[in-house]
Amino acid sequence: MENYIKDVFYFLKPVIGVSLGYLFFKKINNLESFLKVIIFTGFISTLIHFIVLLFFTNFLSGNVAQIREYGKDNFLELFALFLFVYRNRFVEKEIFSKKHQKLIFFFLLVSCIMYLSRTMLIVAFIMYATMAGYTKITKKTISVLGIFAITILLFYTYLYSTNIKRGADGIEGFLYKLKIAPAELFKTKVDRNDHSKLWDYWRAYEALRAIDLMNETPTSYIHGTGFGSLVNLKFNAPLVDSAKGIRFISETHNGYVFAIYKSGIIGLFLMMFFLFSLYRLIYLDKNTLNIFISGIALTFIFTTLTITGIFNKRDIIIFILGGLIYFQQRRVISNER
Repeated sequence: MENYIKDVFYFLKPVIGVSLGYLFFKKINNLESFLKVIIFTGFISTLIHFIVLLFFTNFLSGNVAQIREYGKDNFLELFALFLFVYRNRFVEKEIFSKKHQKLIFFFLLVSCIMYLSRTMLIVAFIMYATMAGYTKITKKTISVLGIFAITILLFYTYLYSTNIKRGADGIEGFLYKLKIAPAELFKTKVDRNDHSKLWDYWRAYEALRAIDLMNETPTSYIHGTGFGSLVNLKFNAPLVDSAKGIRFISETHNGYVFAIYKSGIIGLFLMMFFLFSLYRLIYLDKNTLNIFISGIALTFIFTTLTITGIFNKRDIIIFILGGLIYFQQRRVISNER
């Protein structure tokens, strides 16, 4: 029963998050206040992050794992940074004094970098590309994305041709994490007895276990295995504080596998329909609200692959999305009058 309730809340989380953001900022009913709330909250979060880095981690060691020990990522700060940078595209007047602008930008930027998060790096690129107009498919954007794809290919050719050590400090450690990122998601065979490789490709392993279980009952691809169903890891993994470990998990990092495992193709279709409905706003009316919402949709399409995305219980983006949807709808209603 506990696992069933947990899954219900996982799947209700997007609805609850959007609704809370929508209703909260509907009550405020001011786009300028929306920007200030998110940016100021993100700024406070950066101060907490710096305190953690200074007093609770050995960040001077340059070891990626130690720097990230108490902070894997923070999308509140990242989206606060983007809302700050593009604030004048949302509202015409300046909402921060000149003496505060450089301070806010510096703290948000440095804090985001110090998370050393591959996911945050890619989301930052997605949001930049969206705001720059490169995610709306045209002949120009296809050319630009083609050049970008070639650049990424050359970069990974370099990474795979270089002997980058696992567990290295500094930039080498970060490059190692970048190097294994594709295989970490898509590796089709993982030896669970080789623990160094198992932890590197953990996301792939748990997804493979879910798919193997679905293959035992092919009809589950249509309707899923149901809320409360668990993924059998086939060994006791040290994922919890208990010395015994945990053999059955209810959630996978891959949100697409998670959705289809629990609710089948039907649930996966509904999730994708929602995300693509948000993405296509960039084609309907080229205004900053639509563009930013479209970028959030692309962000979720990516993060659902890596950190459960729209179902992630720590995700704050969904709350921001709810506020943006309110102001976007208010704008539509205002234009129709």
